[in-house]
Formats: sequence, structure tokens, C-alpha cells
Amino acid sequence: MSSVSGIGSGAGLSEIMALRQQIIDRSQVLQQVRTGDAVAGAPTPAGSFTGALKTALDSVNQTQAQAEAVTSAYETGQVTDVAQVMLARQQAGVAFEATLQVRNKLLSAYQDIMKLGI
Repeated sequence: MSSVSGIGSGAGLSEIMALRQQIIDRSQVLQQVRTGDAVAGAPTPAGSFTGALKTALDSVNQTQAQAEAVTSAYETGQVTDVAQVMLARQQAGVAFEATLQVRNKLLSAYQDIMKLGI
């Protein structure tokens, strides 16, 4: 009985587990930010809200570009591990969804501020 390429091998499994752990770690950080439990002394990436937002958007863009590259490599036969492709695409999707939620919260806060009387 033959095994499916990349799924039955130890290297493929360790890569999947590493990607899974990265997703879990990012999810925990997002949860901390959402609940306000983030470390008070932790510096923002660029020292300001604008810099932190730009860094986050760049990170999402890089994740999406990486997913596109892995997908293209799979389509051309350079990558044969479909699990790697699916994980990269899922990671890009989760990053985009998180960005979309942040945008929605910022828009809601802006609208609430605009409704306030002077």
C-alpha cells in the first residue's frame, strides 16, 4: 500500500505541526489584543498606531503573496504537498479576515465619534 506524498512522511507532518502552532500563536495574540490583555510595556512595532497598522498590513500582504507563490508552485508541479498549499491559503485567509475585522472596528469607532455632538 502506497502512502500519499508528503502526508505520511515525518518531515511533512512536522511542517504541518509547525504551521499549526504558528496559527495558534497568532490566534492567541489576536485574542489578547481583542480582550486588552496585551502586555502594557510591549512596544508597538513602529512606535505609533500608524506604524503598527502599516506593519500588520505588510505582514498580511506578505502572507498572501507567500500563499500565491505556493499555489503557483503547486500548479506548475514544483510543490507536490497539497497540505502545504492548503495551509498557506488558509493562513492567508485567516490573516485577511483578521484585517477585515480590524477595519470594521476602526470604521465603527470613527462613525461613533462622528455622531458625537460638539
